[in-house]
Amino acid sequence: MGNFQVRTDLALEARESISEADSELRGVRVEEYYLEEEDIQVTKVMIETKNGAKAMGKPIGTYVTMEAPALVEPDEDYHREISECLARELEEMIPDSEKEQSVLVVGLGNREVTADALGPQVVDNLFVTRHIIKTYGKAAYNCSRINTISSIEPGVMAKTGMETAEIIKGVIHETKPDVLIVIDALAARSTRRLNRTIQITNTGIQPGSGVGNHRNALTQESLGVPVIAIGVPTVVDAATIVGDALEKLMGDDSEFDGLKYMGQHRLVFAELNNMYMTGKDIDAVIKRVSFTISEGINIALEKE
Repeated sequence: MGNFQVRTDLALEARESISEADSELRGVRVEEYYLEEEDIQVTKVMIETKNGAKAMGKPIGTYVTMEAPALVEPDEDYHREISECLARELEEMIPDSEKEQSVLVVGLGNREVTADALGPQVVDNLFVTRHIIKTYGKAAYNCSRINTISSIEPGVMAKTGMETAEIIKGVIHETKPDVLIVIDALAARSTRRLNRTIQITNTGIQPGSGVGNHRNALTQESLGVPVIAIGVPTVVDAATIVGDALEKLMGDDSEFDGLKYMGQHRLVFAELNNMYMTGKDIDAVIKRVSFTISEGINIALEKE
């Protein structure tokens, strides 16, 4: 029997999963730098060719991963530094960010499921301006340049009966934004990245892919506007945790592969296929991290 499929939405982890023999993978470039003062490790994975995309299992594009170990800690100053770093990376990702633009921010996820409520809670803290600008113009904010920002929380298909992509296409048709920013909760391969990592990509997103619940993709090709996706891994596949635990039990020097062993005994571990784990303090973490991300977006799109 085959191995258990390890689910991850992080391009960094997909790159790490490739064997060392393929470390010089053609069509994939990796840049890393460490912000010592902010204690943030930034890794940029750039997939440039179809072969690279096939090997990685990710679309062609740029993936920026910010690893901040203290992201789960209630330190307001530290979270402000993360927001500022996120804003810088987001400005680089948005096409023509120096120009005045109309931006639609979409908070994906289910507000009633805490680990999936990141998107809706980010939307709650955004500085939206579209309604004011349409009524009073830019003079209402006493500035020379201001982005027109709107937001939507499309909910989940079980409640609306509609694909998220269908709802967003309708909103785009009516409001005609220049850029779409989508926020969603992700799945990680490693527990050490749980709630401590932010990924930004210009490839869009496929809602629900991390937990095997595939919905229509939200990309520039499908929606007609550039799509920037921001995500934080809030869940880890249970099979991954058990596989890692088995490897630790066998010893660090052993060549034992926990996930391969589980694949060979699939019937015994079958119930783990649809189980996902999250932290016990997920309520407080989502509230804190969602505010940090919303502040990063607000800074990146702030008026002048």
